[in-house]
Amino acid sequence: MGYAVVLGEALVDLLDAERDGEPVYRQAIGGGPLNVAVGVARLGGEVQFVGSLGDDVLAGRIRAFLADVGVGLAGAVTVPAPTALAVATFAGPEPDFRFYGEPPSYGLLTADDLDADLVAGADVLYCGSIVLLQPAVLAAARRAWSLATGLRVFDPNVRPRLLDGPAALAGLREVVAEFAAGAHLVKLSTADAALLYPGEPVEGVAAYLRELGAATAVVTLGAAGAVVAAAGADPVRVPAPKVRAVDATGAGDSVMAALVADLLVDGEPVEPAGWHERVAFALRVAGLVCESAGGATAMPTRAEVIRRFTG
Repeated sequence: MGYAVVLGEALVDLLDAERDGEPVYRQAIGGGPLNVAVGVARLGGEVQFVGSLGDDVLAGRIRAFLADVGVGLAGAVTVPAPTALAVATFAGPEPDFRFYGEPPSYGLLTADDLDADLVAGADVLYCGSIVLLQPAVLAAARRAWSLATGLRVFDPNVRPRLLDGPAALAGLREVVAEFAAGAHLVKLSTADAALLYPGEPVEGVAAYLRELGAATAVVTLGAAGAVVAAAGADPVRVPAPKVRAVDATGAGDSVMAALVADLLVDGEPVEPAGWHERVAFALRVAGLVCESAGGATAMPTRAEVIRRFTG
């Protein structure tokens, strides 16, 4: 089994909470791509995180956490900036994130910073999330995409608060089309799909991503499961298991982590049914993540997933 490279952001989440009747913020290591990297490692895959990390105590905690869970840092660079913060409040079904830090510590990776051999040697390359809104990192992601010799997976992980008007949304839509054209797998959430392609049914969005060039497209639907569009088959809905959800943070990232981990083990499925089975497993991973608080810290092992959903 080879290794995956996950290119994207690592930051610190401040999660709105309450203690002794007073509002407080609970600190958690986060960033969608970081969650994916941790999820892959917890599921038994070898993974390297590629991105820019700050030069402060919080960045030290991120490095220590990643090292502790087995995520490699050979492609991570340290930049002279405080660690970016994402303040999350919970009012609707999806957390509302506001981002702090200028320039953002995660947005300073350049194309020249890339370890070309590390990227080219990966069996799976993940790119995506909010780093794509940073010109320097977008250039690095494009270079990584062109260097990749293995499977390429993509997740835009859209954060509306970071989009400054219709022009920014249109620009992101173009970036999604660009990366989807060369992707073996694209994953969107329902919220991503609604923002990028308003008014389109999720099956239509999944089919459109395949028309753009993606070999397989998955749109996650929260508690309703996911839509899978694979070559040679119409989009299919895969149900999610019933769980006792307490915190959905990182659930979508865990779906991608599970899919990447299985790509490392067995490559791409030959038949659409193989994708349906893998997505069903990924949804069980996400269900287990939802049953405990936290994003990266909630990522389970394969044994924990099997234990929870068998018997």
